[in-house]
Amino acid sequence: MTVSQNFNDWMLSNQRAIEDALSSYLPSVQQVPARLHEAMRYTALDGGKRVRPLLVFAAGALFDVDAGLLTRAAAAVEMIHVYSLVHDDMPCMDDDALRRGKPTVHVKYDEATALLVGDALQAQAFTVLSEGNGDAVRTLAMIRLLAQAAGSAGMCGGQAIDLASVGKSLSLPELEQMHRLKTGALLRASVFLGALCGKMLEPGEEAALDAYANAIGLAFQVVDDILDVTADSSTLGKTAGKDAADNKPTYVSILGLDASRQMAEKLLEQAQSALLPFGSKAERLNQIAELIVHRNA
Repeated sequence: MTVSQNFNDWMLSNQRAIEDALSSYLPSVQQVPARLHEAMRYTALDGGKRVRPLLVFAAGALFDVDAGLLTRAAAAVEMIHVYSLVHDDMPCMDDDALRRGKPTVHVKYDEATALLVGDALQAQAFTVLSEGNGDAVRTLAMIRLLAQAAGSAGMCGGQAIDLASVGKSLSLPELEQMHRLKTGALLRASVFLGALCGKMLEPGEEAALDAYANAIGLAFQVVDDILDVTADSSTLGKTAGKDAADNKPTYVSILGLDASRQMAEKLLEQAQSALLPFGSKAERLNQIAELIVHRNA
């Protein structure tokens, strides 16, 4: 299936919506401390594919969710994602100078500001999520879901394993476990946040979305590893070839390039099969899965 023009229109429309929402929810540069707020806006606005917010919107389509609730949840998850990028790029982590085609926050400002930007974006995400006017029980479930996805049992835990794995040989199951936490947890949270904006899920619905999210979470990282060796920095918007230079274990280093591509296609099939119970309402989730696997940046 080729991503349709209709999907491109939908994607651009929602990318604009999340850009406007982030601009609204982030503190103004007129507020003290102005430099911190400027740096928060610098890194969060005007950049990125917004895959996580798109997943929120697409999952909300399963249950005909109000757009306002979805936009708030989408902004919250994107703030968590952006905070993680700011911290990942710092010298104590991956030490990268380029992100989304522009200097990273610690390069543009300084390391202390970058640290505070990440901390402040994380806090702002939960502020935004908690101020929604949806059902209180579901709002609390969403806050808990996002917190777990961002913490030591999710994104932060995966990053800790990643840092500890530099220069080491990992088995394929070990690599998959690392990326289920580092990358997959927040993608999964995005899917479930969108769904929870509409309703508490039945066991069958939860199992189907869990299977979908696990497949796209791994696929996202497999494709990232492929692009790290096949694309250039200007296309990626970040430093290409850095995983190999840093001696990090990747799917390409373990499986090879061709097998990694085959794995990505298999994961796409798994993701789309998982959505069959939802019928045509899962169209956008299906298209995002294809976008993740067939992207070139």
